[in-house]
Amino acid sequence: MHVLWYALRVKPRFEKLVHTHLESKGYESFLPTYVSKNRWSDRVKSVTLPLFSGYTFCRFDVNSRLPILITPGVQFVVGVGRTPLAVDEAEIQTLRHAVNSGQPLRPWPYVKIGQKVEIERGPLQGLSGVVIRIKNVDRLIVSVSLLMRSVAVEMDHEWVRPLKTGNSSEFSADLIA
Repeated sequence: MHVLWYALRVKPRFEKLVHTHLESKGYESFLPTYVSKNRWSDRVKSVTLPLFSGYTFCRFDVNSRLPILITPGVQFVVGVGRTPLAVDEAEIQTLRHAVNSGQPLRPWPYVKIGQKVEIERGPLQGLSGVVIRIKNVDRLIVSVSLLMRSVAVEMDHEWVRPLKTGNSSEFSADLIA
């Protein structure tokens, strides 16, 4: 039995329901979320939303996936054709660490290029990813390659150490968003 992490495509707005059902069946499920502030003319309301809309993660044996597939809201296991592909364990751990850090985070367009850094201090210590700056706030971009989705988590630029790579090109982004 080879138990790995897989991404599950779920019906829109069914992420939390699928997560709850999978855990009640005894599976290890991971639904990363963030808090979004919605502003109306008369008030501001905080809402918890999935970081990867339409997806949740679950650890299971791919050869025994029927109980996963019959879970209400699950559409399919993400993969190539009918072959499910596992999510890199390191990406799940990095994502969990970012979510549990207490630092503000939000969905971000998938990032492939850029200078990779490692966080040496602070609540994100031990993580690696790409750093960008938006409105004078540094953020670490954490990516899930299989989904081609990323998350931006706020961090202090003094926490980072550049990682050595064979690529001499570096990416610097000062965005106004």
